[in-house]
Amino acid sequence: MLQAISTAWALFLGLGLIMLGAGLQSGLLGVRAEIENFSGSATGIIMAGYFVGFLLGSRLTPLLVRRVGHVRVFAALASLASTAVLIYALLVDPVSWTVMRIITGFCYAGLYIVAESWLNERADNTTRGTILSVYMVVVFIGMAGGQYLLNAADPAGAVLFIVSSIVVSLALIPILLSAGPAPSFEKTEAISLKTLYRASPLGVVGAVATGMAQGTIFSLTAVYAARIGLPISQIAVFTSLVYVGAMLLQLPLGRLSDHLDRRRVLTGTAFAAASLGLAFYLLEDASLWVLFLLIALFGGLVSSMYALVISHTNDHLSQEQMVAGSSTLYLVYAVGATGGPLLGGVIMDVLDPSALFLFLAAVLGALGTFALWRMTRRASLPMDEQGEFQAVPSTYSPLATELAAEAAADAAELSEEEEAAPAAAG
Repeated sequence: MLQAISTAWALFLGLGLIMLGAGLQSGLLGVRAEIENFSGSATGIIMAGYFVGFLLGSRLTPLLVRRVGHVRVFAALASLASTAVLIYALLVDPVSWTVMRIITGFCYAGLYIVAESWLNERADNTTRGTILSVYMVVVFIGMAGGQYLLNAADPAGAVLFIVSSIVVSLALIPILLSAGPAPSFEKTEAISLKTLYRASPLGVVGAVATGMAQGTIFSLTAVYAARIGLPISQIAVFTSLVYVGAMLLQLPLGRLSDHLDRRRVLTGTAFAAASLGLAFYLLEDASLWVLFLLIALFGGLVSSMYALVISHTNDHLSQEQMVAGSSTLYLVYAVGATGGPLLGGVIMDVLDPSALFLFLAAVLGALGTFALWRMTRRASLPMDEQGEFQAVPSTYSPLATELAAEAAADAAELSEEEEAAPAAAG
């Protein structure tokens, strides 16, 4: 285990730098949009552009890699992403930012996919789950750390955009110097949405709802914090706590779901998050420490839900279907992640900043209600037939979800081999 991780330290370092730049950029755009008096609707469109670009990049990156090679694609996308960050500072208007946000999403999707593929090359069926878990921690630390870089300079100027560009460029060094043989990009055939829904209705609905909730909280948390009057230093802490909560809660909730009906854990998580969202709306004048506690718990619960959805869906798929199913599930998630910031931005304009969390409470409450209804329609799986939970990092690229599916299939295969060994010996 330690050997597998040690051989991939440079990749983890490079991925951490990428996430540091991504974290800084997401918080910076939200704060700067408020400084420039962009409407909530315009900011929502800008932020949603990232998920549009991310979805396009997820589909096109494997094609580009097959044509010109993984090293050239990675270097080109990193260069384009670094350039796009600088253009934000040069062209400060919603239209330009939306275009750049789409380009940024496209680039980051490709960077994640290529880097994750290299990472997967270092893993086998006994270490994949561990490496994925370490990657998840690296992602959350990088995203949280990026928020604190908001304190490095005045967000009204160009310095922070330059810092983000530098960090992304530096990420090239450890990754390209440590990259081994070209990772394989086998074409993944996604199973149809109809087939996936028949196998796991809660999985499909859960992917849409968690996409909406996560897309909104990752995109608009800084906007909310700026609108309620927090200074930059407190905005950095507020937004970072989303990722700190995610890092602390995802694995405990996942392990709990290994010992209970996973639907019950997902239902409880959805209703608990909805309750916290409602608390945000009702306690908008609460002390700063109360808001910090609420956002850490809320962010942790919301950020943990997609991994629960993937694990629940995998419980109802064969090992051969898991990777294809995760690809389809990601597309559904991406649709939700695009729509969430759009609706959230409009709601903040029409009502008030705290209404953002009322919207999230409604989405999560609806998911919890649907999960309760599904428990009346299908009996729970026996615990020995339920697969092992696999953590998923917050990048949620299709490859990350496929790696989680592969890790789950590997764990199931190893479990079967362990069960078969005593019988063979006897």
